[in-house]
Amino acid sequence: MKKNEPIDQILTRDVATATIDQKVSDVRKLLATSGFHHVPVISGKKLIGLISASDILGISVEGVGSDVRSMDAYLDHQFSIEGLMKKDLRTLPVKSTIADAAEALSDGSIHAVPIVDAEGQLAGLVTSTDLIRFLRDQF
Repeated sequence: MKKNEPIDQILTRDVATATIDQKVSDVRKLLATSGFHHVPVISGKKLIGLISASDILGISVEGVGSDVRSMDAYLDHQFSIEGLMKKDLRTLPVKSTIADAAEALSDGSIHAVPIVDAEGQLAGLVTSTDLIRFLRDQF
């Protein structure tokens, strides 16, 4: 395995995104139906945050009914995308290597690293799953 292979070999470019004016229930639905676990939040094309499935799962919903509509109404009334998203993100530039992504994800505190261009615009996302698949394909 080559240490300096470009990150675009494992980069997911067609990433589902959200904006701060969307409802939290929109992101919940996207996460529930897409198989994604992370949704970058953008303003125009610029990355401004990231919401993960665990951010939404971590919300306490005591007293809310078990049906999805009640859950969505609660989420939309009590929370906002801007309030839930992580703003202090670890990002990598588009010229990074797969080794750079592995280093960024290696301590286990995050499971996705957004890849941005020189203007801070989202180019894609690399997840720990992407790295595992890359490693699997080496053998």
